[in-house]
Amino acid sequence: METHLQKKKGRRVLLFPLPLEGHMNPMLHLAKILYSEGFSITIIHTNFNSPNPSDHPYFTFCSIPEGLSEIEAATYHEDPIAFLSALNVRCADPFRHLLANLLSGDPKEPIACLITDAVWDFIGDVAASFKLPWIALPTSNISCFLFSDAFPFLRNKGYMTTKDSPSNDAVPELPLVQVEDVPELPPLSVKDMPEIETGNPEDFFHLIANMFNKPKSSSGMIWNSFEELEDAALLKCHEVFGVPQFAIGPFHKYFQVSSSSSLIAQDKNSISWLDKEEPKSVLYVSFGSTGMINEADFLEVAWGLANSEQPFLWVIRPGSVLGSEWLELLPNGFHQMVVERGCIVKWAPQLEVLAHPAIGGFWTHCGWNSTLESISEGVPLICWPFFGDQKINARYATDVWKIGIHLEHKVERGEIEKAIKSLMVGIEGKEIRGRIKCLKEKVDICLKKEGSSYKSLHSLVDYILSF
Repeated sequence: METHLQKKKGRRVLLFPLPLEGHMNPMLHLAKILYSEGFSITIIHTNFNSPNPSDHPYFTFCSIPEGLSEIEAATYHEDPIAFLSALNVRCADPFRHLLANLLSGDPKEPIACLITDAVWDFIGDVAASFKLPWIALPTSNISCFLFSDAFPFLRNKGYMTTKDSPSNDAVPELPLVQVEDVPELPPLSVKDMPEIETGNPEDFFHLIANMFNKPKSSSGMIWNSFEELEDAALLKCHEVFGVPQFAIGPFHKYFQVSSSSSLIAQDKNSISWLDKEEPKSVLYVSFGSTGMINEADFLEVAWGLANSEQPFLWVIRPGSVLGSEWLELLPNGFHQMVVERGCIVKWAPQLEVLAHPAIGGFWTHCGWNSTLESISEGVPLICWPFFGDQKINARYATDVWKIGIHLEHKVERGEIEKAIKSLMVGIEGKEIRGRIKCLKEKVDICLKKEGSSYKSLHSLVDYILSF
């Protein structure tokens, strides 16, 4: 009689990530989790920002030619909504063709299901045409994903604006908002609302609507979060979507040493530098893989770090400062001021950094991966969100979970210095560390046998085997 493990080893799972760092990482971590549970893994990916197969020798990789024009590819940073809209259009037919070939492959290893990023809006129709079970992976947290359903309402109320002004011609007849809070959706405020940074705002609402509604026809949803953090939101998802929900996160904590899935080369010298620092003394500063800042803000960040007199590890991604290739815009004398206590790198191995005993705080853009990774290691936050779900993550971190300090006013060196000192050596920082330590303990428990994520993962495995 066939055992449970033998049955899993005879089944293949297809995964299709979005080709952006913050989306690729959790999908590859999920693939590794499912591989450890006995499934064979195939990663479908675009030629744009393709992962390195040598980093994952146990997976099969299949590429599709997304065929983006140079102009469309260039919108990656300038207009991410236009980029994602073009990517969805270009990938639909190549994906369908590849899927047909994969499904006609080795009958000894049948394909159990397809798991894809929720931003792919054509997946449901394609999967249905092949009668293939499809599971969606939203890469935000659960609470933020639920808020996306309210975007049309928020737009009509005047809480959401285009980049230029609330009365932009592209969004006619929007009321001007005179309030700070959004009473219909606590704990959010008007400044937490995503700014519609695209040449065609209708593309934004179309993309969000598809992202939210398509999973209702899926076979289920997987979350890189855990029940103890978002129990109410998880219950709401069961009601709203009507399909099985699996909160099995944090994905990266299933393995003591997480293999790199970064699309950007990592500078390991940051770890050897941290090895020389005192426990919990260093502020880690990183604003993600896509965020851009202007020269004025960059200088305020630099002076805030210098004036704080606290040790820091600062990631400055090449090209992330407008008008600069890398460090040209640092103020005169900066290196001399911080030479004994500052380290600047182009990109860091973030999971290793946050787990390092020298790290005492994380100044972050509040992308969900970074926020969850910090929670998992018990590292308190300084929150400086740029766009999209980062603003909502920051609000939850500071006002709901109370594990961070929000830089929500104008970026100014005095405010930055004050926030850094408060987090690293002040009374407020001590209280925040106590709260995030409790959340870290909940992370550790949820992954152990009979913990919420442990049980949810095994329910997911049984569910996939039922297809």
